[in-house]
Amino acid sequence: MSTLNSLRAAWACMGLGLALLAPRADAADKFPGVGRDATPAEVAAWDIDVRPDFKGLPPGSGTVLRGGDIWEGKCASCHGSFGESNEVFTPIVGGTTADDIRTGRVAALAGNSQPQRTTLMKVSTVSTLWDYIHRAMPWDNPKTLSPDEVYAVTAYLLNLGEIVPEDFELSDKNIADVQARMPNRNGMTLEHGMWQVSGKPDTQNTACMSQCAETVKVSSELPPHARDAHGDIAAQNRLIGPVRGANTLAPPLTGAAGSNADAVRTHALQTLAAAAPAGKAPAGSTPAPTAASASEPAKLAPGGDLAGARLASSGTCVACHAADRKMIGPSYQDVAAKYRGNADAHALLVQKIRKGGGGTWGAMPMPPNPAVSDDDLKRIVDWILAGAPAPG
Repeated sequence: MSTLNSLRAAWACMGLGLALLAPRADAADKFPGVGRDATPAEVAAWDIDVRPDFKGLPPGSGTVLRGGDIWEGKCASCHGSFGESNEVFTPIVGGTTADDIRTGRVAALAGNSQPQRTTLMKVSTVSTLWDYIHRAMPWDNPKTLSPDEVYAVTAYLLNLGEIVPEDFELSDKNIADVQARMPNRNGMTLEHGMWQVSGKPDTQNTACMSQCAETVKVSSELPPHARDAHGDIAAQNRLIGPVRGANTLAPPLTGAAGSNADAVRTHALQTLAAAAPAGKAPAGSTPAPTAASASEPAKLAPGGDLAGARLASSGTCVACHAADRKMIGPSYQDVAAKYRGNADAHALLVQKIRKGGGGTWGAMPMPPNPAVSDDDLKRIVDWILAGAPAPG
């Protein structure tokens, strides 16, 4: 199914949700004082999608040149200066030709001649590109770009794909003309039930209305041959919350969920201890549990803040950082070790997280995080400098 069709399904669900915001009359009579009509402002906050026929597109415009400036400041850290980076996300630009623009079909998709499928190779409608940037970007602060900025960034990407010239100004007035030059505009299929709501459905199942199972258990598991394909996924999961994943280097867990959580916690602490120098526990963590203490809950070391652990192990941070291993960025424990003994460490890390930057740990820059409150930022840095201890 194409991206467009997925969005159409999402739009249909959103429309249903908006209808439910306003209480039905019979419900209002039965439960007086419960619920109210959605205000125009509340409806407008949800009603921001843009259809392929450009209904919902706000007025505005933006040039390729302006889009390049915005891109360098808010987008290049994840996507590369020319949308070609494959370090954080897959490339946006590349793989299309002038002949693709002429025919509306990307030849590389059929011939598999391009090793990496890019966004401009796959997307069929320019409205999808505009809509996604508007709703979801920048990654660390979505919905903060104005319509004019979205037009500009979209124009910049279209120019990188040689769909529009470098002196082009994209607007709500000419975006339909640009649609006629999208490289994969003829690449989506309409031969399925979701395209026409009144058409033939995708499935032919018959609803079970008698002798239905009273209890349905939904679960998933890895086949034995693939359990350790990616190492221990329990150690790759968040350190907090009720679900931490299975230790895929060990036999499958059995028993109640509570005992499984204890087993995974024990394994995580043992992993931290094994990574430390001989005879020394990792900075800020508790020693690996012994046979007598394995069932005891882990304790945060002095200075360790459970709130800081929760904040640093959620949101966008986990896309680049983990407590005890290098990902795109350094582990929190490596950061603590690097700044140990530095009296200015707290202020330096607060500034780095708030404003972003690069060069300390390699070429990959860290995007700014302006939406994090001062209190949350302090808790995160306190927890990191304490050695990123595992919460119990």
